[in-house]
Amino acid sequence: MTLPVPAPALAYVGVDDLVDDETRDLQAAVREFVDRRIRPHVAAWYEEGHLPARDLARELGDLGVLGMHLDGYGCAGTSATAYGLACFELEAGDSGLRSLVSVQGSLAMYAIWRFGSEEQKQQWLPRMAAGEAIGCFGLTEADFGSDPSGMRTRARRDGGDWVLTGTKMWITNGSIADVAVVWARTDEGIRGFLVPAGAPGLTAPEITRKQSLRASVTSELVLDDVRLPADAMLPGAAGLSGPLSCLNEARFGIVFGALGAAHDCLETTVAYARSRQLFDRPLAAYQATQLKLADMGLELGKGMLLALHLGARKDAGTLDHRQISLGKLNSVREAIAIARECRAILGAAGITLDYPVIRHAANLESVLTYEGTSEVHQLIIGQVLTGHAAFR
Repeated sequence: MTLPVPAPALAYVGVDDLVDDETRDLQAAVREFVDRRIRPHVAAWYEEGHLPARDLARELGDLGVLGMHLDGYGCAGTSATAYGLACFELEAGDSGLRSLVSVQGSLAMYAIWRFGSEEQKQQWLPRMAAGEAIGCFGLTEADFGSDPSGMRTRARRDGGDWVLTGTKMWITNGSIADVAVVWARTDEGIRGFLVPAGAPGLTAPEITRKQSLRASVTSELVLDDVRLPADAMLPGAAGLSGPLSCLNEARFGIVFGALGAAHDCLETTVAYARSRQLFDRPLAAYQATQLKLADMGLELGKGMLLALHLGARKDAGTLDHRQISLGKLNSVREAIAIARECRAILGAAGITLDYPVIRHAANLESVLTYEGTSEVHQLIIGQVLTGHAAFR
């Protein structure tokens, strides 16, 4: 018997009708790159705890996705929605790949683009957009994740120089970065500094034994009296609003990216259920299976509609940064639920790297935590609704 051709979950919702041809073409180009360059290798990279980040950065630079939503300095200047859909396709490959692009473009490059001097922009942004130089973003510390205002890293003046001392933790790209954007406490408040690789006193040991984001470079940054010239400071950022604005850029990409991982899980599971025979019938023909698939398709579609709405507002310049919390909370919470349900439908096959589902599920445990935990985003939404801050 010939089975009817199933409708992909997002085609059924009709989200393609909400973006223009140019954006769809760009999304298709990123999808082709992921299909060709990432999918055949990512399970092995994940198992080995390795990512060929430098090679991939150059290829991603050629593709035009590094800092793609920024203008000038070799950046593509695309819409926010196009950037979001690129993140969707990248994370459908692996969260580690999207993290590489997010940290490069939305954290390190964005910090320089928005807060840097013209000399700093000229020195770093064209090379970073091309993937010739890699950046990282040093804000989080071991004891200060959700509360970065408590950071212990300090920068003190010594003559005409700055001297930085402290430790940053969970830094994507840290041990391979050519430049680190490091945030430190000074007598004038929190400021950002550009710390080049090889600076005396800077070390970046890689964090190993991870069970999530294994195909990603994660490091500490240890700053032991790192001496920098006065012009290493980002002149346009003063206070915690600087790094937090960068985090908002990265969170926006996660709104779309997490849904990419969920979509890959759901499409994989639908295909598996249609081919898997159970008591002489396809697994997909059972009501219990269809009820689960229908619920997952519904949540995925709703998540994409919210993401595209937020993208449209960002492109129109009307997006309130607190609205990003709606998207980040919803996308990651639903994505991890979808990944877990898909794993269950696949049964024993779902725990192997022969299928991408367990890899996405494990990765999403990290995505659930970084760029603001679910609880932090719930409290941001709660503050909007009630007018009361309940963070303490």
